[in-house]
Amino acid sequence: MELEKPLHVSVIDPITPAIEHVRLMLFRPFDISKWLIVGFCAWLAYLGQGGGGGGSNFNFSDRQQDFSHFKEAILANLPWIIIAGIIVIPIIIIVGLLICWVSSRGQFMFVHCVAGNKAEVAVPWNKFSRHSNSLFLFRLVVGLLAFITICIPMAFAVFAFLGLQSAGLTAAAIAGIIAAIVGVIVLAIFFALVAKFTKDFVVPIMLLNTESSLAGWRIFLSLLGVNKARITLYVLFQILICMVIGFISFFICLIMCCCCCLFILLLIPYVGTVILLPLFVFQRSYSLFYLRQFGPQFDVFTPPVPQGLVL
Repeated sequence: MELEKPLHVSVIDPITPAIEHVRLMLFRPFDISKWLIVGFCAWLAYLGQGGGGGGSNFNFSDRQQDFSHFKEAILANLPWIIIAGIIVIPIIIIVGLLICWVSSRGQFMFVHCVAGNKAEVAVPWNKFSRHSNSLFLFRLVVGLLAFITICIPMAFAVFAFLGLQSAGLTAAAIAGIIAAIVGVIVLAIFFALVAKFTKDFVVPIMLLNTESSLAGWRIFLSLLGVNKARITLYVLFQILICMVIGFISFFICLIMCCCCCLFILLLIPYVGTVILLPLFVFQRSYSLFYLRQFGPQFDVFTPPVPQGLVL
């Protein structure tokens, strides 16, 4: 399917209407019940996407001794580890699938609320059930592919590193580890872009034109084919937006730290989303206003009758 390339698409122009949409939706007038409902949809949409990271120091001088102790501990407790794995791993899988399914519903619910300036849960939950199921299956398959393809080079890097325990620091081992790390980084960036494009573009395209994630992706790929530079600039600008939003969120946390009770409320997932709701609405509105620049067939704010876009 051929799409016409618009004459003007800007990453700056959507900022003003996105800010104005936040004011219109959340502050004109201020309605706490609306905040709670839209915040619930936003919380569902971003469910499972948060997280933290940790670091650890590795003492290379004691690596052989530490590895030996670790191996001995594993062997000594192997039956209990197997039993715990049999119990815990299925629970983790079930919870992960449930979160993915619910958040797939939440993405359409949040777009529905933002695009229509509405505070609804039941209506989008039922209206976009097929869209959400298709999105869930797509995310599940992509997640499995990401897990498999990223774990393979990671496992290679681990085995290569463990090989240094006996073989010593060789050029081949170092090259193998570096190649594996580069492979993991490249794959991680690729799957992160797939998730980003799915949320920012494919979900609203599906909401307008099709119930199928694959059909939504085909439409987006047709759009991407004639707008590669523009979409690349969008991704780079999104990094800047995320940095600004992160700074604002950090500043809000600092202010709320002055009152311990308020800071504790911010740490509660749903409550924290409600408190930071203007940031979530802005981020979602920005991507929708950006997409609208590619033509009326991509405008979720005034949805047209689909004409030949379903593939």
